[in-house]
Amino acid sequence: MNDEEYMHIALKLAEKGRGRVSPNPMVGAVIVKDGRIIGEGYHEKYGEQHAERKAIFSCTQPPSSADLYVNLEPCCHYGRQPPCVDAILESGIKRVVIGSADPNPQVCGNGIRSLRENGVIVTENVLREECLRLNQIFFHYIKTKQPFVIMKYAMTMDGKTAAYTGESEWITGEAARMHVQQQRRHFSAVMVGVGTVIADNPMLTCRIDSEKKLVRIICDSWLRTPYDAYVVTSAAQMPTYIATCCNDGDKQAAYVNAGCRVIVTKQRNGHTDLKELMSILGSEGIDSVILEGGGTLNWSALESGIVQKIQAYIAPKLLGGRAAPTPADGVGFPTLSDAVMLKNTVITRIGEDFLIESEVDRNVHGNC
Repeated sequence: MNDEEYMHIALKLAEKGRGRVSPNPMVGAVIVKDGRIIGEGYHEKYGEQHAERKAIFSCTQPPSSADLYVNLEPCCHYGRQPPCVDAILESGIKRVVIGSADPNPQVCGNGIRSLRENGVIVTENVLREECLRLNQIFFHYIKTKQPFVIMKYAMTMDGKTAAYTGESEWITGEAARMHVQQQRRHFSAVMVGVGTVIADNPMLTCRIDSEKKLVRIICDSWLRTPYDAYVVTSAAQMPTYIATCCNDGDKQAAYVNAGCRVIVTKQRNGHTDLKELMSILGSEGIDSVILEGGGTLNWSALESGIVQKIQAYIAPKLLGGRAAPTPADGVGFPTLSDAVMLKNTVITRIGEDFLIESEVDRNVHGNC
């Protein structure tokens, strides 16, 4: 096996930590000696041992003179765990193969430099693009201090998110809906607009993982969320934020007393300022948001420039209707040149439906 094949194994290991390690990155490590894998590990949960140390401690024979494959530059600073560079040097590993540099200012090349200064051979940028994609959320958050936002919606093949009567259950099939629940495990927060709360009264939880405590964010510019909505009545058990530009203290008090956190922003086009909201959320350690709103919130998010990725679940159905809702309402962009451009599109079949994923064409991750 070659360097790329071993790095693929490290990436698969790293993926196992998805949804559990935030705000840390997903990291997997493989130790190879004399052409055989003698140790493996991955970062399993935030606050627990890092991948490199787990791999070293799992070795079936001494790792001296072995090669270590890791998808992200090893850390060289003290956090909740001691530096991985120290463990590598103590182990006698002779060569470290790295997928991508760590943009964290506390690491950013220092880990690589420390290894080389102590005689370890370092090979960089093996499967770099795959390694960057794996940790899109981490790279975005560490560089911008704002959440990585995915806009998710389901629509028919003619672009309708509901019938003209408002009926929308269910656009997609059970397999696609289960996939959405799996996606929720990967994010810190889920965000909807007050219109979705009024129309659907959702719980906005991760039904397949009861341990996952998603932060629920309701964009409610003028505090219209019903007091008996599930997101309000369960706020004492699940973290719930209501983002508004309404300064009415009496209105706010009813939500606060129910256990909600009320965040007040400036107005932007008569609505909550989503850019300001993202800055507030980022400052509180929320590194990722899955946006599951309707057309009004989606348009505001696109117009505000807060979206990094689109997930469109497409059902092989046609609804028609001039009045039938679409994923993004609002006035729209005036010309094709103003449109939000997408890149790196991937199409996946899920049951009878299709998932189309694209990144917004904005370079926010990369080198230190």
